[in-house]
Amino acid sequence: MKNSEIKILLVDDEIDTLEFLKYNFEKEGYRVFTASSGTEAKKEALNIKPDLFILDIMMPGMDGIELCNSLKSMPEFEDSIVVFLTARGEDYSQIAGFNVGADDYIIKPIKPTILMARVKALLKRHSKEKAKNSVINLNGTIIDKEKRLVMVDGNEVHLPKKEFSILLLLASHPGKIFTRQEIYVNIWGRDVFVGDRTLDVHIRKLREKLPNQLIKTVKGIGYGVMV
Repeated sequence: MKNSEIKILLVDDEIDTLEFLKYNFEKEGYRVFTASSGTEAKKEALNIKPDLFILDIMMPGMDGIELCNSLKSMPEFEDSIVVFLTARGEDYSQIAGFNVGADDYIIKPIKPTILMARVKALLKRHSKEKAKNSVINLNGTIIDKEKRLVMVDGNEVHLPKKEFSILLLLASHPGKIFTRQEIYVNIWGRDVFVGDRTLDVHIRKLREKLPNQLIKTVKGIGYGVMV
């Protein structure tokens, strides 16, 4: 992935720090977004779906640890890269950061060149891991996330974008029942109103193209992929 395709969300309550980081990351060609609080960051993240978060810890209201924990509990961000960039160097702060899912913990101050190198290394490693885990096999139904391809018993099945996205979401956690609200938020976003009928139609079309019983309905709750 090119730098220009990578979205980074910087979160810090110090405006000077945000501007300094934004300048350096944009100089490297990244798409950069900023937020000055945990609450603002969470809202921004749901809109832009960042590839990488760089978080301070000490922020009013929701601090960085709480924000990371909240993000990692959401299906759309559980595989996102999270880096803490903070002046807190205590062992217990670092342990808390890694316990909530951080990929790296960097103590301020740090030279921009070193920060860029650390970030590039993380992105490269993440890209390799993502490629290794890009194919899901559900008892003969193959889903290739990178190629956006679905094969059933060796035959390619064409799925429109929304149908593929719904199937990929459900298949990302076989056995889990996603609520209708979780599906709406992940596929259409929080700010788009989608009627129940729309989701039902997409599920019905998926069932017509996929093996029987692959997609399970739990009445009044939602849908999941069974294996």
